[in-house]
Amino acid sequence: MNILISKLLEVIVAVLPITIIVVLLNFTLTSLDPMLIIRFIIGAVLIIIGLSIFLLGVDIGITPIGNHMGKAIAKSNKIWIVMLSGLFLGFVISIAEPDLHILAGQVEMVTGGSIPKFTIVVVVSVGIAALLSVGLVRIVHNFPLYKLLTILYGIILVIAIFTSPEFLAISFDASGATTGALTVPFILALSLGISMLKKDSKASEKDSFGLVAIASTGAIITVMLMSIFTNQEEIKGTMQQEHGVSGTVLGPFFHELPLLSQEVLIALLPIIVIFLVFQKLSFKLSKRSFRKIITGIIFTFIGLVLFLVGVNAGFMKLGTELGYSIAQMDNKSYVIIIGFILGIVTILAEPAVYVLTHQIEDVTSGYVKRKIVLFTLAIGVGIAMALSMIRILIPEVQLWHYLLPGYLIAIILMYVTPKLFVGIAFDSGGVASGPMTATFILAFTHGAAEAIEGADVIVDGFGMIAMVALTPLITLQILGLIFKLKSKKGGFN
Repeated sequence: MNILISKLLEVIVAVLPITIIVVLLNFTLTSLDPMLIIRFIIGAVLIIIGLSIFLLGVDIGITPIGNHMGKAIAKSNKIWIVMLSGLFLGFVISIAEPDLHILAGQVEMVTGGSIPKFTIVVVVSVGIAALLSVGLVRIVHNFPLYKLLTILYGIILVIAIFTSPEFLAISFDASGATTGALTVPFILALSLGISMLKKDSKASEKDSFGLVAIASTGAIITVMLMSIFTNQEEIKGTMQQEHGVSGTVLGPFFHELPLLSQEVLIALLPIIVIFLVFQKLSFKLSKRSFRKIITGIIFTFIGLVLFLVGVNAGFMKLGTELGYSIAQMDNKSYVIIIGFILGIVTILAEPAVYVLTHQIEDVTSGYVKRKIVLFTLAIGVGIAMALSMIRILIPEVQLWHYLLPGYLIAIILMYVTPKLFVGIAFDSGGVASGPMTATFILAFTHGAAEAIEGADVIVDGFGMIAMVALTPLITLQILGLIFKLKSKKGGFN
């Protein structure tokens, strides 16, 4: 109970800023429908309660399962077992990730069904599975992370030349969206479990991070390859929705509850089955430990359902309306400034960010404080949102104008930044773009793109998650360089 209360207080501090900012905007710059505001506040309460329960569930359920599985895979000491485990686990976890389903649903809606939701989910999951397998082999065989990431992003840059602008935005967004509230805790725990078996503690520390980053590149590669092989180009999109509010205040919440409960149950089912099978064959945990993990899974389910209901029913529609109304104002600089502020405060409410920052502090024995990582992440995401708004306002500025130099800078920094921070930075890129970003911020961006004349909802509306995933790679590696300069012992070189 004490742990739950501490998490509740932590989450209140995280979610309160975005709630206050939206309410202030409603009474100052733009006036939104009162029903939307009431739904938004109800959504905020559900997010606070849900996120607190979810984080407790991850601590006592999902993370221990990942740790035990990582150790079991590493103990086999057989490369084919490691590769098959990566393929299987990567696919079943990714195909069940709620964030990926949210993004794929929005892609299907905006493209009028020309890119089906199911296709995106399967293609992305195949990419995640393949690269998770590669990432596990890397940890076991001590292949340097920065070298593998250089190869992978080199491949991505080559394929990007042949990819249409529409699919370029969607592929990078899919990479960010798939590393969400469910996938990240499991992958982090999996990499930690394998890394902990290493005799070299320093190598173990560095290898605890980077697996999320490697896995997320798979989504980019497979979606871009899909666009090339299917030869789909010039996809036009529209929001296809009324800018009004209908129904009762609680209507959307009751509508979303059964749908999201089913989605989260399907998401957790593979992990539960895998755990029960491994418990029988390998783990053989005590009854007390077994019951604790099952309790954690139940908490994870309840928390994630409440969180996603709050986001989908309370935050999403308001995000679109807020973006649309602010972008219609005469002074377009408001869109950039508000985008920057929303980027900063939204990252503080991302569930996977809390999981990652706590693991960073634990693995580094408190040397790298989670508050410093959070602050650096927030600034990076704020910049990403501001740049995304500039791209909507100026059609000549294309997504690759940001991504190409951005990733080149990130790759160059890998060769001078302490290797621990390389893994942390690239994992943070995926983690930063969670359910809050995939819903509220993406909805805000789509609303702004629809309101601006000359902007395209697909080309300009998507790509924001890609930017959110990019900027932490640079800002956190710069943080690593600062640590390197300050550290007299040089323990993180």
